[in-house]
Order: sequence, then structure tokens, then C-alpha cells
Amino acid sequence: MSLNSQLYMLPEKLEALVKASLDDWKQNDKVRQLWQRDASVWTGTDEAQWLGWLDITEQQLAQLDLFKKVAADVKKAKFKHALLLGMGGSSLCPEVLRLTFGKIKGFPELHVLDSTDPAQIKAIEAKVDLKSAICIVSSKSGSTLEPNIYKQYFFERIAKKVGPKEVGNRFIAITDPGSKMQQVAEADKFRHIFFGVPSIGGRYSALSNFGMIPGAIMGLDIAKLLKNTQEMVKACGANITADKNPGVQLGTILGTAANEGLDKLTIISSPGIHDLGAWLEQLVAESTGKQGKGIIPVDREKLAKPEAYGSDRVFAYLRLETKPDKKQDAAVLALEKDGLPVVRISVKNTYNLGQEFFRWEIATAVAGSIIGINPFNQPDVEASKIETRKLTSEYEKTGKLPPESPFLETEGIKLYADAKNTAALKNSKTLADALKFHLDRINANDYFGVLAYITMNRQNEDALQVIRHMVRDDKKAATVLGFGPRFLHSTGQAYKGGPTSGVFLQITCDDKIDLPVPGQKYTFSVVKAAQARGDFAVLSERGRRALRVHIGKNVKADLLKLTKATKKALAMQTF
Repeated sequence: MSLNSQLYMLPEKLEALVKASLDDWKQNDKVRQLWQRDASVWTGTDEAQWLGWLDITEQQLAQLDLFKKVAADVKKAKFKHALLLGMGGSSLCPEVLRLTFGKIKGFPELHVLDSTDPAQIKAIEAKVDLKSAICIVSSKSGSTLEPNIYKQYFFERIAKKVGPKEVGNRFIAITDPGSKMQQVAEADKFRHIFFGVPSIGGRYSALSNFGMIPGAIMGLDIAKLLKNTQEMVKACGANITADKNPGVQLGTILGTAANEGLDKLTIISSPGIHDLGAWLEQLVAESTGKQGKGIIPVDREKLAKPEAYGSDRVFAYLRLETKPDKKQDAAVLALEKDGLPVVRISVKNTYNLGQEFFRWEIATAVAGSIIGINPFNQPDVEASKIETRKLTSEYEKTGKLPPESPFLETEGIKLYADAKNTAALKNSKTLADALKFHLDRINANDYFGVLAYITMNRQNEDALQVIRHMVRDDKKAATVLGFGPRFLHSTGQAYKGGPTSGVFLQITCDDKIDLPVPGQKYTFSVVKAAQARGDFAVLSERGRRALRVHIGKNVKADLLKLTKATKKALAMQTF
């Protein structure tokens, strides 16, 4: 076992401010206060109720037999596949584990579903042998819409394969004690029910059962992962002063930088641990992005030369020591030489991933303190859910969603915006015109967000990455890319509640296929449409600069139209 190391190079002014903040934490014994669960470290509200993650590693090490038993059970049953059904904090850590470790011999291959897009659900279903699959329904609250409707859908599908008496035996629940999901699991005779810790919020739950049970099921050596993690827990402990404490050090850099306007945390991770960025996005954005403040994480952006970046960036390079990428090494070195702020983290091996979960949890909590917010609530996430519920309830009553009118329809593409945003687009007559006026609203230190309610697959991601990078390179602006509805449970909080510096392009589409939700009038396509419309309504209501582009059923062709129009828009002269 060895500790993942951390080094940083900061511009002189930022370094002095970071040192002053570390001195303050040291002199006022704030590290000990944090570990004592003292809410005055933050806003003095309910923070003490959400710090169960501080000692979760120790608790999990005390119940290693549980993980061994569940691993032995699925191995003995010879399940080919494990299908995790969840959102946000319930799905992002298992996804990191799946994409980092892959299939482990003798254990089921893990798949993760976190989308209401019908084509994406169908694509996952096609990869999974439902006759030989164990489904993990993962929901902390037990009331989250998506895991409940995934459960309804797959329970019915698997019952057709194995019969009504056996189907419950093909399901496992991970949920907090006393939740609606526990009741469902008991009524349907699930194989197992594993509990979360009520004092751990979803995005801080990686090392709890929400991360470790799926890890055990896919065959990970959970004892090794947790023992390695404990090294970082000790290094970040109450008795380690701020200046020598890796989590506090990192959080101080991030929080201080954000207060100075360097609030775009650009994540660079080695290919072997590339999905760690998706987990970090949720942790950082949902924890810090509120009250008009916060850190905007930037993941999956291609590295460029230093001159491509504005003055609002901090770079975090998570380098996998067993398999580094030479191009990344060279690019990060160039950033450092140019004087840009860079934090380097050396991840010794993939079984040290848990160390990063804990380091970044401490760092995020510390950054929240320095920014002056409560890093454990998510006040703006509920707003989208309320809007979505209004729309799905309307559909249950009437059989249709409320009508809506585009302000422009061209080339088979419809454009929508609220009155204020429509006015800013100056009576655009073409798609390129509208995009030009919209993208011209990106100012220095703003960021551009592509929020795509389409199937998350390689083809669509590649197309959206082209659009994103064209804007990055032309405007010198940080860019983010999220697929809906999954980002609603992740970065969506920061886009609605964080700094007002976002300029958003929401993309929706007509679905080629649809799937029923058993027991409901609404379908998965209707739910996705309601989520997109609810999200857009809240962005607009919060005064965000937002344009919605609705494309047809031929997503590939229409994304190409959108790409060409973006290129044209960026080439247009401003008069």
C-alpha cells in the first residue's frame, strides 16, 4: 500500500492566498472541527447531519464478510450480467468501477442504466441476458422517479423470462432504511436488501454500500480497495494539520481559486481511469454550485495549448502511474510552464481509486467552507423534479403533454426559448443566425454548456464534442457536455444554482422508438421529454442564457446540420 501523492504549481498571487487560507485552517484548528462534525465550519445549519462519510471506510472494513457473502452468492448463482438501475450518486461510482476494472473472470459483467432515453434502455437490454441477470435497484431516498420506473420495466421483462415466482430473486435493492424502495423490495421478495447510511448524501456515498455492493458483485477485491483507501483517510485525519493534509490542501486550492474567479476546474485523467471525471463532476458541481457561487467542473474536454484557455481555469491531472499517457504528460507540462494553476495527483494503481474518492470528498467539503456555502444540500435539484412531476401528472390525466410553440422552425429543426432569451436572438431567420446571436452572448469567464437529451453513445458524443470544441476554440471559453437526464442528478445543480456564467444549448429530439412504463400511462419517451422541458423551464426562470434546439428522429443527420450551423455561426462577422 502507498499513498497517492499530490503536487501543485500555482501563480504567485494564488499561492499566497492559498498559504494564508491554510494558515487560517491551521491556527483555528479547523481540520479537527471538521472531523468533530462542527457545522460552524460551513454555514452552521444542518451540515453535521451529513458527515457519515468521514468514517464509512472504517465501518465497511468491519463488515468485509458482507461483501464476501454477496460476491460468493452471485458467483455461485452463475449470473452472466449485473444490471445497476440508478441515478447520480447511486450510479456514478459503479460506472467508474465498471469502466476502470472491466469484466472480472467468474463474476457477472456489470452494466449501468441511468437514462430514460428509450433507445439507450433498449441498447442496454440488448447487451444483457435477462434470463441470467441480477438487477441492482439503487436509490438512497427510494422515491427517485427513474430507479422506480426502471424497476417496473425490468421486473416485468424478467418475469416473462423466469416466471413470477422467481423474478424477485433476480433483484437486489440498495436504499436507506425505511424508504419506499425497501417496502417495494420486501413486497416483491427481492434476493437481498442492503442499506445506505442516512447521514451520507448520494454524491458522498461511493465508499458506502452504494459503491461497494456493486463492486463486490462484479468481483472486485473490496478488502484491498478499502484498506488502500484507509491510507488516505489517515492522511486526511483530524490530527494532520491543514498544510500537510492532502484533502484540505486540495480543497483550499479549489475554494480559494473559485473565490478569485478561477472557478472552472478542468479535470484531466489518464485513459485507464478516465471515468473518474464523471464522478468528480457530480461531487464538485452539486456540492459547491449554489447561491450564485461555486466551481464548474470541466470533464472530457480535449487538452489544448495554453493559449486556448481563459484566465478562469484550474487544472487537476489525475495520472495513473501504471499506465500514463505521454501526450497528457506533455500537455500538462506546457500548462505549468505557461504559469497556469495545475494540481498533479499520482494514482499508484487502480485499487487506489478509493483514495481519490475520499481525498476529493474532503477537498469538496473544505472548498465549500471557503466559498461560504453548505456543500451537503442541493436546493435547486428539486426545482426540475417539481416541473417534471407537473408535466407527467398532466400526461396521466390528459394523455398528452401541454402544447409548446417554437419561435423558429427551419430545416426540420425547431428552436425554443423564453421571451427574454428569444428577444436576445434578434428575430433570427436561420439556425445559424440563432446560434450566432446565442454564442455571441458568451463573455470572458463564461462557460458554454451542451445539455443533450439524446441517446448517450459514442456516435452522438463524438458529434457533440465537435460542437463543444469549436465553441471552446473560438470563444476561449470553458465548455461542459452533459447527457440528460443523468446530468440533472449531477451537474444540473450548479447550472441552475451556481454562478450565472453559463450559456446553454439544450438539445432534444423525436424518439425513433418508445417503451412503456408498466402501470403508468406515460412512456419513457414522455418522461424524458418532461424532464427536458422541466429542466429548461427552471434554467429560464433562473435567468440563464438558454436556447433549446429540437431535432427530428434522424439524430445523426440533424446533429450534422447543427454542427454545420455552429461552424457557420462562429464564422459570421459581428456588425
